[in-house]
Amino acid sequence: MTDETASIDRVIRERRTINNFLPERPPVETIIEAIDAACWAPNHRQTEPWRFHLLGPESIAAVVDLNARLVAASKGDAAGEVKRQRWSEIPGWLAVTCSRIPDDALREQEDYAACCCAIQNLSLSLWSRGIGGKWTTGAVTRHPDYFATLGLNAEENLSVGLLWYGYPQTVPEQRRRPVDEVLVQLP
Repeated sequence: MTDETASIDRVIRERRTINNFLPERPPVETIIEAIDAACWAPNHRQTEPWRFHLLGPESIAAVVDLNARLVAASKGDAAGEVKRQRWSEIPGWLAVTCSRIPDDALREQEDYAACCCAIQNLSLSLWSRGIGGKWTTGAVTRHPDYFATLGLNAEENLSVGLLWYGYPQTVPEQRRRPVDEVLVQLP
């Protein structure tokens, strides 16, 4: 195993979903570098379907408000306010979308899968720079008002989710099952 391979494997194994961030927002230039790396994800037919939307303070506030209203409607005002407070503390936000392909369900599925690969690349690239993230696909990311809030047409864009990012306040421990529990070798 080369040093480079060991380094890549280490980043893959050490990356964690971060739920608690320090308040400082990482530099935009660093995020753009990581997005550039993300764009090297595999994608069938080289469609490069991913779109990364870097949210500014107004867009973040609008998404936070929409989510708080959705939570309040389903779980009560107190839960909505707890969610508003929690989400307001997240330092960096990216919305990830891909174009809808209404007449080609297979290509739309392939493009969505490619966007998921791009998010993994982005997560690994950020992690290698000391920045953690959390990919969420909660109900707010599928709500029609979400698209309007971001200035996107819901009929032309498929939400792949939100990626929150920042410097980790805490890094959770994780384990994975041994490979012999997930690998099936066929004849």
